[in-house]
Amino acid sequence: MSNSIRKWVFVLLVPIVVLGILGSVGGAGHKLPLQSANVDVHDTASLQRGFKYYVNYCMGCHSLKFSRYNRVAEDIGLNADNGFSEDDVAKLLKEEIIFTYDEEGKQTKTGELMKNAYSPKAAAQAFGTSVPDLSLVGRSRGPDWIYSYLKGFYLDPSRPTGVNNIVFDKVGMPHVLGNLQGWQVLEHAEGEGEHHGAPKLVLQKPGKLSPAEYDKMVRDLTNFLTYVSEPAQLSRYTIGIFVILFLLLFFGVAYLLEKEYWKDIH
Repeated sequence: MSNSIRKWVFVLLVPIVVLGILGSVGGAGHKLPLQSANVDVHDTASLQRGFKYYVNYCMGCHSLKFSRYNRVAEDIGLNADNGFSEDDVAKLLKEEIIFTYDEEGKQTKTGELMKNAYSPKAAAQAFGTSVPDLSLVGRSRGPDWIYSYLKGFYLDPSRPTGVNNIVFDKVGMPHVLGNLQGWQVLEHAEGEGEHHGAPKLVLQKPGKLSPAEYDKMVRDLTNFLTYVSEPAQLSRYTIGIFVILFLLLFFGVAYLLEKEYWKDIH
């Protein structure tokens, strides 16, 4: 085998091996296939609900350090195009969304980053590990993973928090949405001999929401996190179409120029 062939084999195989390793690491703890989140980041009503859910149930621990309150509000439809003035948006954010204050007791401003006051040290003492920022979880994990994770908690007395997760085994996070979803148990279908069949989650104690209502809530929350991880996706498809149209037009003009320049040369 020549050196050039070896080089190309190396170039092609290394990414495949790396992706395989990452896939196996990322899939640790997966006992069930991921469920389809079926989210739409252009659904502003869903994003607005997800924004509200995130602030109320998640942001006490998880910050979004790359996002600003007013930018998020603008992106999800709380803007002049939909009849909201800057004063209306600022009032809404201060009354319904922003619950953090600085050391002087002043409320966080609408243009500041979405951080919280939960220190990594306090999180490590409470949960045994630091609480991650979720700015990029939509890109690193994907919407299907987030959706399945939020639906995958089940009772497990062996864990410090009393719960485990079908997607993230030995998870350190408590089930903060347990009173809404209810409490699930992990059951295995009967198998042959000493082997169990496929596991499944069974709702043992209902929560405040019905399964359909909880699914809708989790989908909205997943949609919001998917948007937050890459706000540019709201406009990149439209921009991409215009770029392609421009390139097609430029190609036509360039072709005609080429024909004109070389028409007398054979």
